[in-house]
Amino acid sequence: MVEHHRAPELQAPTPPEAEPDGMGRRRFLGFLVAAPTLAVAAQVGGAAIDAPAADAAIPSLPQPADLFDLGDLQNLAAAPTSGLISVQVNADGTAAFALPRAEVGQGMTTAAAMMIAEEMDLPLEKVTVTLADARPELLMNQLTGGSNSVRSMYTAIRTVAAIARERMLATAASQWGVPVAQLRVDNGVISHQNGKRAGYGSLARAAAASRTTTVTAKLKDRGQFKVLGTPRNRIDALEAVTGRKQFTLDLDVPDAKPTMVARPPTINGTPKAVLNAAEVKAMPGVTDIAPITFGVAVRAETFGQCIDAIRALKVTWGKGTVDGESDETVYKKLKAATLPMVVPGLLTKSIDAEFTFAFASNSPLETGSAIADVREDRAEIWSCLKVPIVAQEEIAAKIGLPQGAVKVHVTQGGGSFGRHLFHDAALEAAEASKKMGKPVKLMWSRTDDFRQGRAHPMSVSRVRATHALGNVVSFEQRHTSVQTEFSHGLGEMITSTAAKLPIAGNLTFAESIFELSQSSPYNFGVTTQLLNEIPLKFNTGSMRNIYSPNVVTAQELVVDQLAAQMKKDPVQFRREFLKDERLRATLERAVQVGEWGRKLPAGMAQGIALHSEYRGAVAVLIEIDCRPETVNRKVEEGVTGPRVTKALVVIDPGFAINPRGLEAQMIGGLNDGIATCLTSSLHIKDGMPLEGSWDNYFYTREWNTPLETKVVIMPDTSSNPCGAGELAVAPAFAATACAYARAVGKMPTTFPINHGTISFEPIPLSPSTPASPTDGLDHAF
Repeated sequence: MVEHHRAPELQAPTPPEAEPDGMGRRRFLGFLVAAPTLAVAAQVGGAAIDAPAADAAIPSLPQPADLFDLGDLQNLAAAPTSGLISVQVNADGTAAFALPRAEVGQGMTTAAAMMIAEEMDLPLEKVTVTLADARPELLMNQLTGGSNSVRSMYTAIRTVAAIARERMLATAASQWGVPVAQLRVDNGVISHQNGKRAGYGSLARAAAASRTTTVTAKLKDRGQFKVLGTPRNRIDALEAVTGRKQFTLDLDVPDAKPTMVARPPTINGTPKAVLNAAEVKAMPGVTDIAPITFGVAVRAETFGQCIDAIRALKVTWGKGTVDGESDETVYKKLKAATLPMVVPGLLTKSIDAEFTFAFASNSPLETGSAIADVREDRAEIWSCLKVPIVAQEEIAAKIGLPQGAVKVHVTQGGGSFGRHLFHDAALEAAEASKKMGKPVKLMWSRTDDFRQGRAHPMSVSRVRATHALGNVVSFEQRHTSVQTEFSHGLGEMITSTAAKLPIAGNLTFAESIFELSQSSPYNFGVTTQLLNEIPLKFNTGSMRNIYSPNVVTAQELVVDQLAAQMKKDPVQFRREFLKDERLRATLERAVQVGEWGRKLPAGMAQGIALHSEYRGAVAVLIEIDCRPETVNRKVEEGVTGPRVTKALVVIDPGFAINPRGLEAQMIGGLNDGIATCLTSSLHIKDGMPLEGSWDNYFYTREWNTPLETKVVIMPDTSSNPCGAGELAVAPAFAATACAYARAVGKMPTTFPINHGTISFEPIPLSPSTPASPTDGLDHAF
């Protein structure tokens, strides 16, 4: 269930960014674009003509992320470009918008449609949002990540829609010879008191511009909103639940036949020789076999025939990039690379703690997939891509074509969590299509995703906190991680904005992103949080929340230890040391709604954690059951253990565009946090994960999800939305860990808590893809 409070209930002072006059009283810049029907454009990240100065800095010793965070970096990197987005009004009265972001289940297309419907006074069902192809002219404006999409496009999308509405009104006023002020719009129909009425469709051609012209428009005040801020179902919900939603592999591209890849028994191994190519090519349905960079591609009439061919192939493999590595060897390297602490803790009491976080799979439900049709002079690609411009560049380089000759279509994705920042499947499809001279419909197997896909890197987080006379004197955190790959566009953003970043020195991409995303919410004296990464070439990525889940969990566990040493309740301790009033408000709401301190049986406990990122604030309160009868319960082929019985997420998103969508995002992040705390991880042996399927990888299952989940959305504290897609992951992880520590009476230091237990028989490394199942009916209900 969700509680949602509208702005009138808010009693807090108006925040700096929410001007008394409201956004709607300022005029925003856009363009009328020459087109057959009305087309309106605006700069991505465009600002008001009389835009106010940036928010004032936090008065107490701010960390870099307090002043300028990762989302600010993304907006700044996009600002110098002149790329435009546009809304097209069609002759049938509908509005069309090509979104330069990816839709991977987070509801971005719904949010964009709501913005357009609001400013144009159109019914939501009359707004069509598609995904834009790769547009190189947008440079860094076409990247989906960092929970930044809504935050960065909120003003731009509303501006083009508001201009379209004003243009329609002006056209009707001109045709009818009446003042614009006498007209009103309702559901896309303009009317006048004299009885004249006209739908947008009938005016679209007359409103079209013959040349591109600069115009401005006023945006609505929040008090005028009828769509934004109201709970709405996703615009693609019906198609999704009826199976009609089109993902990459659903597309019908002529002659694009199923294609899969035989892969090496180690990460990033390369094919040296295919020993039985002719024999395998003679198998039923097989049309082509071609070695590619990290495997051997097989094209056939069906995916089942591809799997049979993969299992029959005999390949000599070259070495991989992390051969011989294991959990143990990686841990030793992380320990050796940990940066030293500075504060000695001689004259004060201190807490020293070290936490280890295992590798975690970055596999969404939809495996890697792409369609490629590569010809001698051109190529066309279809895939779910969060950074399609970088994908276009690298594909063009791989197949030896100019970038302009490669057309890249962005498809809907079945999840991502950072995975689709990388375009591995699209690159392989293009390479296979070029070598075979035929279109291909390439699919990664589930085992491919877990073993050769992307993973959240293993890390060690060491914390030292010192305190004296009731005050925390210092808080030092040294986070050491296997290197995170940032070749997908964020690295370029940092390079382009380095001179303007509030971080000293020539930091690496990873260090810069760490500094721009990590910030302690507590007044803990001298606070330092530093990152060091070791150069192990695992396939890693910016999995949900990047560094925050591990960093925040280590921090919040130590906060509970500090509270215990000072003989204070964990909530009261946080109240006394919090810096941010928005976080304090979410804490108080969580305490109230979650009934903090209520009596629970022995072996059960509550835990609470706070987090602020993406200009949002969130508190999570967890109740966990660690009693033997719960921990030892049996589920066939499942991992049980401790169970979160109640979960509460309280979020301050600034302004909630779609409370229903926001609630879903919070529940998703909550279950991510529970999984990475209790059950889900990769075990590395001889350079490969042992996990090879969802059956092996224990994400939060039905028998481990909370029996009661509640999301509370706080009253608006801003005129703009914050980034919220990943905001709940870190505090959910941390709150679950804190609850577990209180329930068992001992602070956990290795995550997930069940990582030491392997409860499955690993799938063999070779062949790389298991045989097609033949017992499906045995498992049907």
